[in-house]
Amino acid sequence: MLVSWQAGVVILTADPQIWRFQFHPEVWILIAGILLLTRYTLKVVAPNFVRPNSEIYSRKNFYAFWVALFALWFASDWPMHDISEEYLYSVHMVQHMIISLIVPPLLLSALPVWLTKAIFNTLGGDKNFTKRISNPIAAGICFNFVVIVTHLPFAVNYSIENGSFHYFIHLAVFISSLWMWLPIINPMKEFRISLPTQMVYLFLMSVVPTIPAGFLTFAGGALYDAYDHQVRLWGIDITTDQQLAGFVMKLVGGVYLWVWIAARFFQWSRRNQPEMVLVESKSDDSKIPTK
Repeated sequence: MLVSWQAGVVILTADPQIWRFQFHPEVWILIAGILLLTRYTLKVVAPNFVRPNSEIYSRKNFYAFWVALFALWFASDWPMHDISEEYLYSVHMVQHMIISLIVPPLLLSALPVWLTKAIFNTLGGDKNFTKRISNPIAAGICFNFVVIVTHLPFAVNYSIENGSFHYFIHLAVFISSLWMWLPIINPMKEFRISLPTQMVYLFLMSVVPTIPAGFLTFAGGALYDAYDHQVRLWGIDITTDQQLAGFVMKLVGGVYLWVWIAARFFQWSRRNQPEMVLVESKSDDSKIPTK
């Protein structure tokens, strides 16, 4: 993104060299920090909580961690980060979907139970804190508040102008999303909400994004000045870009959440399936004749 001054006003213009490589050291520092912290946890912390010769992490934890780490890197590094920040708001929306709907549930699935207990005991020290932090009402309100605020024009435009604010927005999206998923994928199953409540909860999470998605889909002009420039990737104009962003936010994100709802429904139905009672029918010949 190129910055110029005109009549005392900051003018943002996109670099015509769209596919130029841009190195983001902060992303690699973050990935390296996560890997070092993970190694420290497994080598130093785990022996204090896991009995000798016991499993420190499962195969599910292992694969969920690496997929989450890859998804986080993919959403944060070149080229997605640069395209989403400088050229297409629809790609920016895909980036937010990965950070909010893909990475958090994977990270929660990557946490072993012993590590989850250690984290919550360190933060709160008792079960009441864990129960309060897993409250779906507070988590849902926080998540949807962040969704609405991060799609307001002033927030989007300023995040493009200010790199620190941009990373703060991503951090807010990630933390609020992690909180939103906690009542559903808490490794400590006793703190999860019931399956029917999960279905209602996820349905509500799919409703509120309809508001910003509607503005993006039906807006007549450019909602975000930061993306209204002459350099257009793949020839996508600003109106089409906003409509694609609304499509990603509402339909793609909504379908994704409805897949979760369907999975929870089938899981709930299997648990509550009544036992089949076999009743042997008597033939007419077996009836006792009456005198």
